[in-house]
Amino acid sequence: MNIPIIRTISYAVLCLALVSTIVSCATPILNVTDAPVKTLSGKELTSDQVTKAIVLAGMGLKWEMDIAAPGHIIGTLNLRSHQAIVDITYNTKIYSIAYKKSRGLMQVNEDGTPVGIHPNYNGWIENLDNAIRTQFIAVGQ
Repeated sequence: MNIPIIRTISYAVLCLALVSTIVSCATPILNVTDAPVKTLSGKELTSDQVTKAIVLAGMGLKWEMDIAAPGHIIGTLNLRSHQAIVDITYNTKIYSIAYKKSRGLMQVNEDGTPVGIHPNYNGWIENLDNAIRTQFIAVGQ
């Protein structure tokens, strides 16, 4: 075999390995689905208490919390050049946090197709979820 062909094949294999690595490192979007609204006492919270707990939890973490409708809050987090927007739906029994859109956080492959989210996003969602659970406990006492 001549050297240029070997080099070309080597570059092709290297490129495929690199693309495979990038795609496999993509971080899936974390959503919280049907998490229970729980208090330490087991007391069921009212809809207003759940709303207040979610809003306070988000605000404590610098999320802008917009009550869109009963049982629906839109949370927006702006950090530096990044923005994350989530839909929070809830009732007195369960709540969910779902990715809505973002700016500067989406991981894309070379053709621009989204393949994942910046890992910090999932940490922000975990923090929001933990803060909401903590607020439920505080409100339920």
